[in-house]
Amino acid sequence: MRDAWKRLGSFTAVGAVAFVVDISVFNLLSSGLGVGPISSKVTSVALATGVSWLGSRHFTFREFRGRAKRQEAILFGLTNLVGLGIATACLFVSHYVLGLRSPLADNISGNVIGVLLGNVFRYLAYRFVVFQSPQHDSAGRPGVEVGALGNGRE
Repeated sequence: MRDAWKRLGSFTAVGAVAFVVDISVFNLLSSGLGVGPISSKVTSVALATGVSWLGSRHFTFREFRGRAKRQEAILFGLTNLVGLGIATACLFVSHYVLGLRSPLADNISGNVIGVLLGNVFRYLAYRFVVFQSPQHDSAGRPGVEVGALGNGRE
């Protein structure tokens, strides 16, 4: 149980750094450079995803790196596409359906509500899908995992 709390704390710290990247880039693009809110969100999440993958891989879930790096990155990216979909859906509903078009409303819907809901999904997906314990052969040595997206550890 202690490891789970430690992992959750690390996930939160890595997520906080990625969140700062996300919100900074989003606001720079949407408010500073006049880019639309959806394009700004897609760009900011893409950059924050890179930060999050590095932190998750090297800190939060380092003991669960049993997949090939390429397979892990693909699954991480797909997981984050779903997370982006959650945040973007919240932003879309607020901005275009409800007509709440201020920068504050965009930030609350996309960067508070959307990120919170997306993070619950991401944590569960990272822990149980993306980062899995390494497979071991009959002698107890880390083995090679053969999967649909990769055929060996990298």
